[in-house]
Amino acid sequence: MNHTLFAARTASEAKRLLDSGQLTSEALVSSCLARISDRDAAVGAWTTVNAQRALEAARASDKLRATGASLPPLSGIPVGIKDVIDTKDFPTEYGSEVFAGRQPDTDAVLVMQLKAAGAIILGKTVTTELAFFGPGKTRNPHDPERTPGGSSSGSAAAVADGQVPLALGTQTAGSTIRPASYCGVIGFKPTFGYTSRTGVLAQSAPLDTIGGYARSIEDIALLFDAMSAFDAADTDMQAGEKPSLVAALAEPGPRVPRFAFIKTPAWPQAEPATRAAFEDFAGSFGARAEIVETILPPEFEGILRLPQIVQFYDIARNYGPIADANPDRMSGKLKEIIAEGRTFSSADYAAARADQDSLYEILKPVIADYDAILTPAATGPALVGLSGTGSPMFNALWTYLGMPCISLPLLEIDGLPVGVQLVGARGNDAHLLRVADWMMRQQRTA
Repeated sequence: MNHTLFAARTASEAKRLLDSGQLTSEALVSSCLARISDRDAAVGAWTTVNAQRALEAARASDKLRATGASLPPLSGIPVGIKDVIDTKDFPTEYGSEVFAGRQPDTDAVLVMQLKAAGAIILGKTVTTELAFFGPGKTRNPHDPERTPGGSSSGSAAAVADGQVPLALGTQTAGSTIRPASYCGVIGFKPTFGYTSRTGVLAQSAPLDTIGGYARSIEDIALLFDAMSAFDAADTDMQAGEKPSLVAALAEPGPRVPRFAFIKTPAWPQAEPATRAAFEDFAGSFGARAEIVETILPPEFEGILRLPQIVQFYDIARNYGPIADANPDRMSGKLKEIIAEGRTFSSADYAAARADQDSLYEILKPVIADYDAILTPAATGPALVGLSGTGSPMFNALWTYLGMPCISLPLLEIDGLPVGVQLVGARGNDAHLLRVADWMMRQQRTA
């Protein structure tokens, strides 16, 4: 078997090869490191990679495997960690020169969980400035003159470019789903509160959610099963045991699903080619599934502003003191948002927070008869230029409502990927992944 191809394997494929003895973790990690070495100058997905530590961990995993011991599910699989998530073995600098050299003493809880699951932490991936709009060095692997999206820029690009099979992101508006769409990879944001955020940069606690990237739905299930254990320190986390996502995918396939094709208030912001592509996709896919164009209730007319009120108010509260103390080391755009956030009153914020649940209750009967909402993941293909990271308008609504979302690389416009976004009901993460897996299989056999 050609070892140079190992890095392009999905995590699940690599796991099966590891379990059967056809692959070692050392060979897999070495292949990823070689790919990073070959492509880092062009893509720039990583802030820090420690080859020696990763190879030592891989050899230790191989040694344990050779004993015949029972191994945890991610044993020997390399993972990239977004640079807003604390790691005691790597700096965590938040994509900001203000925090250059910051070295946490402990791992974030989810990093502890990944290590306990046997994962090899390959390094830290590039984030935008404080996980907002200020771009980092990462370029889109499909076209280096285009943005990879943000804020989880490096994680999306690294997985899309075959540098690592799994990587973590975060999403407060569109920071996981949009980069997945731009880079042509699967990106998943679970239900709000699904995964611990202890040890993760806090931007807006009512919105912040851990996301992940992979090249198969099975990989997404494998990743999130490994880091969904309850953490009492995160007061927004859901208590109780969650169903296994891997087990859910192994169940018999769902009946032919029904999709609500929703043109949200962001629809006019989509590029004309994107609107046409989604109309065509809904029409052609309608031969294999029931797709019904569905109108949001009138209460949703002004909803695009509500997540901004919550996010910007919290940015002003959490980042404002940093900007005040370091005015010359923070981007103009972030300072503008801090200033805007300071214009919102506590009453504005409380009202926007209250609408998160009230609007979701209004939406529930609209989607009760559907398996998922079908909607664009971005306004179009990745934008030309590296000064911005694109609009989160097709994502922020669902983040605000706390609903699970996944971007599937099923469309192309002018040779560039555009994601199909599926959105599920709160807590219906397992079913959403099953429906997404069904759609991916259908597209492959079309």
